[in-house]
Amino acid sequence: MFGIESSYYNQSIRKLVIAFGSLFNQLYICKFDQNDVVLEKTRVPITYGPKEKFVRKLKEDSQITDNHSVQITLPRLGFDITSMIYDPLRKINKLQRSTKVQNSIEYGTWSGVPYTINFGLYVFTRNITDNLQIIEQILPQFSPDFPVTLNFNILSEKVDVPIILNSVNTTEDYEGDYSTRRLITTVFDFSAKFYIYGQIKEKMPGKSIETVDIDFFDLFKGSTASTSNFVSSFGWTGDSTTGSATSTNGNNSVWGEKCPMKIYQKH
Repeated sequence: MFGIESSYYNQSIRKLVIAFGSLFNQLYICKFDQNDVVLEKTRVPITYGPKEKFVRKLKEDSQITDNHSVQITLPRLGFDITSMIYDPLRKINKLQRSTKVQNSIEYGTWSGVPYTINFGLYVFTRNITDNLQIIEQILPQFSPDFPVTLNFNILSEKVDVPIILNSVNTTEDYEGDYSTRRLITTVFDFSAKFYIYGQIKEKMPGKSIETVDIDFFDLFKGSTASTSNFVSSFGWTGDSTTGSATSTNGNNSVWGEKCPMKIYQKH
């Protein structure tokens, strides 16, 4: 329907999800004694999944056997994609084409489509102290954005993607009797502005014209070009890589102007 010759997968969204999760995979909480000496340091695990899934696991025991059950360990982090929104303010000409030649192969694609992907980051803890420790490790990093550099594809290398912190909300689930497990949840709302790229096509690059010879004739002395009305001859040999040109007859000037020769065959 869209004229796509074959299926493709640039993994642009997947790379962004991995980059977002990796920002929070080195968070720790510490237990202190009365003299503020660290007694225990625990790394907070992070998993991709919706908030409702984690809340369900926290409220229900996991059954290992008929006689044994366990609860999910806290603290824990979770994150997921909440929405994808087209961003018309960052739209560029859709006919703009990017190309690159590598290993004698030309890669090309059209301009990317701007989208804003919203992420939700969820912090689950048993007590407020652990929750505040994690919050204080995240908030100073965003003011309100934190740029990450991603390599999306061969044409879009080292692209800076700003990840913006929009809001933070902390809630405490205190409903139930005294035997009900306490659950403190903090929700971070993030936005990432990036471009989704279409199919990258490959083809052999066209050949360039690297040598040009020009003969000048005085047509006032004759209606056709011949040796009788020949005036002069100029020639240039160019380098398609550097774009430089040198004269083949020792003369780099025509009517007093330098002739930079870089002519490409249309393909």
